Amino acid sequence: MNFVRTVLGDIDPEQLGITYSHEHVVIDESFPTRGNPDFLLNDLGKISEEVQRVYEAGGRTMVDAMPANCGRNALKLAEVSRLTNMQILAPTGLHLEMYYPPDHWRYRYSEDQLTRLFIADFEEGIDAFDYSGPVIERTPHKAGLIKLATGDEPFTKHQETVFRAVVNAHRETGIPILTHTNEGKHALAQAELFARLGADLQHVVLSHVDRYKDIAYNRAVLQTGVRVEYDSGFRWKPDQQNWTYTLLQTLLPEFPNQITVGMDAARNTYWQSYGGKPGLTWLLTTFRDYLRRLDLADYFQHLFIDTPKQLYSCNPTPSAPPSSAATRFPAG
Repeated sequence: MNFVRTVLGDIDPEQLGITYSHEHVVIDESFPTRGNPDFLLNDLGKISEEVQRVYEAGGRTMVDAMPANCGRNALKLAEVSRLTNMQILAPTGLHLEMYYPPDHWRYRYSEDQLTRLFIADFEEGIDAFDYSGPVIERTPHKAGLIKLATGDEPFTKHQETVFRAVVNAHRETGIPILTHTNEGKHALAQAELFARLGADLQHVVLSHVDRYKDIAYNRAVLQTGVRVEYDSGFRWKPDQQNWTYTLLQTLLPEFPNQITVGMDAARNTYWQSYGGKPGLTWLLTTFRDYLRRLDLADYFQHLFIDTPKQLYSCNPTPSAPPSSAATRFPAG
């Protein structure tokens, strides 16, 4: 039976409601925030205030996209969910290499060790210390998706190891996959590699692809069968073509069940509660108004409800290979 795994427990996919498909609800003090202070999103009061505004605007689910050991805090995500009633999905997996120090454990672990770490986050609970030290204390808050990221360069051997570990965990458990692409670069290569590795592409979403200003490229990505997540509508300057809207106008009628939306508002300067703009309600106010102006209002249900409901369901496949899931990630 399919389910969605939130930080406060499993729910029926029908309960998801209006979903923000790629957000950063919490970014705690970490290696990324030391170099980028505006990434810091760790004030529970301000976070809850902003998320509550989204809830009052009709939002019911947010997919957090900060994976292991780069600012993730499952305890804070759970508390925000309790305070606001917003359903929140927490990720396991790994982000771009730039968000980790060069001597990080991610470079030393084997494919099997990474696989077991990701499965443990999903089955046993996320570590309260987010793998920052030798002690591991599993919380009751479990990961509901798994993330990986690639940059501008061709895939490295290390990234290929991460790909294999992510797909191993996905095939073993049915956990959905979300990726980071740098402005859509290598999205097509990501989709093709996932297909070769045997991932269920209906439960794979590639993020930020609307930043790749090419309709044919976006169409080619969608033709592989993966889902994509568009989140740059508020980023285009007034004197620029808004490629998010251009792509939606062209591709939503062709691929109504493969496109999701979010804001990826990973800087406190985007949050009203931190004194920034446009605020997280932008997606359910300005963006929704533009859907009407573009004659795309009929696709709101697809973008915000139906496609996320299918995508973020955990769906174990009978073809999943034998794995060492019974051997848990060691403490230490």
